[in-house]
Amino acid sequence: MQPGKLRGLDRLVDNTGHFCMLAIDQRPPLLELARARGSSDVVGDVVELKTAVLAELQHHASAALIDPWTALGRYQAIDPRRGLLLTLEHHCFDESPDGRRSRCIPDWSVERIARAGADGVKLLAWYRPDAAPRVRSDQERFVEEVGTACAEHDIPFVFELLLYPLGTDTGEIALDPARRSRMVLESVERFADRRFGVDLFKVESPFPAASLPHPDDDDGSHRATFAELDRLIDRPWVLLSGGHDRQSFARALRYSCDAGASGFLAGRSIWWDAVSLHPDRHAVTDRLRDDAAPFLDRLCELVRERASGWRAQARSLGDVAADGAPSGGPPW
Repeated sequence: MQPGKLRGLDRLVDNTGHFCMLAIDQRPPLLELARARGSSDVVGDVVELKTAVLAELQHHASAALIDPWTALGRYQAIDPRRGLLLTLEHHCFDESPDGRRSRCIPDWSVERIARAGADGVKLLAWYRPDAAPRVRSDQERFVEEVGTACAEHDIPFVFELLLYPLGTDTGEIALDPARRSRMVLESVERFADRRFGVDLFKVESPFPAASLPHPDDDDGSHRATFAELDRLIDRPWVLLSGGHDRQSFARALRYSCDAGASGFLAGRSIWWDAVSLHPDRHAVTDRLRDDAAPFLDRLCELVRERASGWRAQARSLGDVAADGAPSGGPPW
């Protein structure tokens, strides 16, 4: 395994080899919140909220995911003892009746993320297996280019896949649970191809989290689907929270960990209740400290109890040891 990728992944986990990562790269929900509160400085308020989340919660996580647009200027707030992921994708995307096309943040790249000292590159790509062929091809080319750049700059590629409304879908994706599960699995299977260079998958639950029964009451069908997800990914993966309520997310996380996930990369399910108290700064801070932090600790405990360490899941990444040393012996 490339030494930079190996070191980067090891920087993102805790001392038990599990990913317990905090996401604070979200942009539209926080921008909308600040606008709804009548902010005179929307971006400034979002930066302030993200700084508060980092200050109160990063020490409870193994790593933090931030975006450069609103958080890079707060580098001094990042604990160097924790891993750091930087987001590559723009929160704006190109929408058409045929599907969505993702794009990078302007003037931002894998090279700049690597030069900034991050431990990994995170990319979200919207994907529907039933989107128009040209849209799917464009999305796949986009992801492949990022994977190639991550290999060139020897930095882990953390890839997030999300379904989205298409055509006649309304509100939440208008899919029956079985079809939704198939589409999640089909999407993962597509990007598990080695040509995309993904080192760590960030995936959504193949079922709406709120619809999952308690794992002890499952008839086996839900567990089987999560097991199939793990088989198709064939490398380390983590669950995203998707803004689900806490009970639902914790339940989905248990299914994921039992199936082979190595942890989570989650945001709104952890801190939204707190930041929604904006602009009351003291209330936000108190709720982060007294409510969000204990919940984050419980998620970490669940992961350490039930999940596989990332190295045990690195089946398709090759030997989990540094390679790529220059030939010809040492330069002295």
